[in-house]
Amino acid sequence: MRSYSLNIAGYRIRFESADNGPELLPSEKFTGYLKNNGENDLNITVHSGKFELPSEAVMVFDAPYVEEINGVRLKKSDKFWSVHKLHSDIFIKTTFPLSSGRKHAILKFSLSERNWDLWFNKGVKETDPMEYPLDGLVIYYLTVMYGDILIHASGVYNAGRGYLFSGISGKGKTTMAKLWDRSGATVIHDDRLVIRFTGMQYEMHNTPVYRNDSPSKSVLNKIFLIEHGRKNELIRVSGAQSITMVMANCIQHNWNQEIIARLVGSVSLMCTSISVVRLSFKPDRSVIDEILENE
Repeated sequence: MRSYSLNIAGYRIRFESADNGPELLPSEKFTGYLKNNGENDLNITVHSGKFELPSEAVMVFDAPYVEEINGVRLKKSDKFWSVHKLHSDIFIKTTFPLSSGRKHAILKFSLSERNWDLWFNKGVKETDPMEYPLDGLVIYYLTVMYGDILIHASGVYNAGRGYLFSGISGKGKTTMAKLWDRSGATVIHDDRLVIRFTGMQYEMHNTPVYRNDSPSKSVLNKIFLIEHGRKNELIRVSGAQSITMVMANCIQHNWNQEIIARLVGSVSLMCTSISVVRLSFKPDRSVIDEILENE
């Protein structure tokens, strides 16, 4: 296809192939997010051909390719994606480690513009413009533009209340989601959430990770910072402590003071109206009972 739109976390993203651009083939995990009506929040024009970074552009962030196997992070390659900046323009240069071909791309955008450009190398006839790692990168910089929050967390909706469970890998996000799922709650996602303020309330949205995903969201009423423990223990945190603990689990590229300030401001405002609780828990139904009894 030559164009299509996605609705991810309430952002409407339209992709359109340029005259010389490749055919656009969204992968299976985006099927449930296809949406062609409504005004777009972001337009990405996809090109095919050589694009040279401006010689004056400065690299400000460089990410190696790292895989996590059984909780151990292993660096597979030094070349993955990098961020370059020239005045208000940002360039993301990336490879595609899960692709069978020798494919690379450059995404050019500005945080003040809703029209972005994406170049794939010459010879790419068809592609998913949100192939990993572009999916996470586009979503992350959308949250930066709109003052939203992208966080490592699982989220559930139960009896009119939305609970977010945040932690790094291995702390129990998926375990917590499974426990609530078995209890009859709705699981919003078990890995990565976008938090947005509607003007009336905070909401948490899922992001495309699994092939059977579709848009899901709920109100956000409480944040739990989790870890496995021998007993269930809830400790309320507030002020600077809650902000720094939530920030530690947010996805962030700390190469720009303005970006950091935006995230600190968004998290600070959220933590003044949403309760933040440290939660050490046993992986059984008892933790759900403990949470509900302390509502």
